[in-house]
Amino acid sequence: MTHPRTALVIGGGIAGPVTALALRKAGISATVHEAYDSPADGIGGYLSIAPNGLHALGVLGAGDVVPAIGTPMRSMIVRSWTGKRLAEFGGGPGEPPVGQLVWRPDLYRALHDEAARVGIRTEFGRRLVGAEETPDGVTAHFADGSTATADLLIGADGIRSTVRSLIDAAAPGPRYTGLVSFGGKVADTGLPSTDGAMHMVFGRRAFFGYLVEADGSAGWFVNLPRKVPMTLAEARAVPAGEWLRELRAVFAADRVPAADLIGRTNPAELLIVGPMEDIPTVPTWSRGRMVLVGDSAHATSPSSGQGASLAVESAVQLARCLRDLPVDRAFAAYEGLRRARVERIIALAARTNSNKAAGPVARVFRDLLMPAMMRLMARPGRMDWQFGYEIDWDAPVPDPADRALAGA
Repeated sequence: MTHPRTALVIGGGIAGPVTALALRKAGISATVHEAYDSPADGIGGYLSIAPNGLHALGVLGAGDVVPAIGTPMRSMIVRSWTGKRLAEFGGGPGEPPVGQLVWRPDLYRALHDEAARVGIRTEFGRRLVGAEETPDGVTAHFADGSTATADLLIGADGIRSTVRSLIDAAAPGPRYTGLVSFGGKVADTGLPSTDGAMHMVFGRRAFFGYLVEADGSAGWFVNLPRKVPMTLAEARAVPAGEWLRELRAVFAADRVPAADLIGRTNPAELLIVGPMEDIPTVPTWSRGRMVLVGDSAHATSPSSGQGASLAVESAVQLARCLRDLPVDRAFAAYEGLRRARVERIIALAARTNSNKAAGPVARVFRDLLMPAMMRLMARPGRMDWQFGYEIDWDAPVPDPADRALAGA
C-alpha cells in the first residue's frame, strides 16, 4: 500500500478531532468514532496548551481556537509552602505568554466545532471491540454490531486504548503516579488578580496551583498524594463536601491561599479528576494499517503540562509522514520523529510527581534543594527544547529506509 486516502480515527476526545484535522490537511479523509453515545461536554478540569502546542494547531489552520477560549498565562511562579518564591518561568519584558490555560470541556467543544466546520464527521456510540485487516484496508468492529472500513485505523483513544491492545496484546497499561487530582472554580476569591501568572505551590502535604482573574474569580487544582491507588469511580463515590474538607485540612498549615480558596468552593463546582497516571513507554506504536497517536502512544501525567500539546504535535507529524511516504515507512518515520521527545517529557513529569508526592523525610530534602533546582530550570533557553518545538509542514519527511541504507 502506498498513500492512503481514508482513515478511521478511534476516539473523540482531544486527540481525535485534531488527528482528523491533520489528516485532512495531508489529503486523507477521516471520520472520528467515539465510544460514548454523546459528546463529553462538561467533563474535565484545567489544562494548559504550551507554545509548542499552539504552534502545531497553527500549522493546521486552527491557531485561533485556543486563544478564543483560554486565558493567557503570562508566567508560572513556583512557591514553597511557606510562600517563598522559588522561581518564575516567563514573564520577562516582551516575552510572550508561556501558554494558554483552558478548561478541558471548552477545548473539547472548540476542537469538535472546528472539525465539524471543515466537514469532519464524528460518529458517537461506536465502541471499538476489534479490527480486521485485509490487503485492501482495515475494518473496525464496534460493540453495537456496526462496522466501518478505511485504508487506515488510528488509535486516538487515550491512556486505556483499545487500539493499543489490538496492535500489541502485551502492551503496557497505565501506571499510577501516587497522586489524585482535583480542580475547582471560585466566583469570588477576595484576592487580587495574579496578572496572568499561574502560581504553583509545593505544599507540605500536597501540590496546589491557582490563577486569579481580573474579576476576582479563580480556578485551582490539587495533586493529592495517596499511596493506595483508587479508581476514578472510587474517587467520585466520595461526596464532594468530604473531599473539600480533607483538601482544606491538607493545606491548613501552608502560608498560601490554598485552604481559603478550597473553603470558598461550592461542592457542586468540585472537579474530581481522579488518579494521575502515565505510561513510561509503549514498545509498539503500529502494526500493519494501525497506528497510535496521543495518549494511546505517549501518555504523560498532567504534571508535564504537555499532554494535549504533544497530541497535537504527533497528529501533525503523523499526517506529514503519511503525506510523503508509503504507510509502513511513514509509521516508522513518525515513531522516529516522536519517541525520544515524548518519552523525555514523560520522564521529566515523573520526576515532578516524585517531588509532589514526597514523604515527610523526602520533603525536607526537596525543600532544601528546590530553590537551586528551580533557578537552574528557569535559566533562559533551558526549556527551549520543550516549548520551542516547531514543525515545518512543508519540509519533506526523510525516508527511514534511505537512512538505513546510508548506515549499512
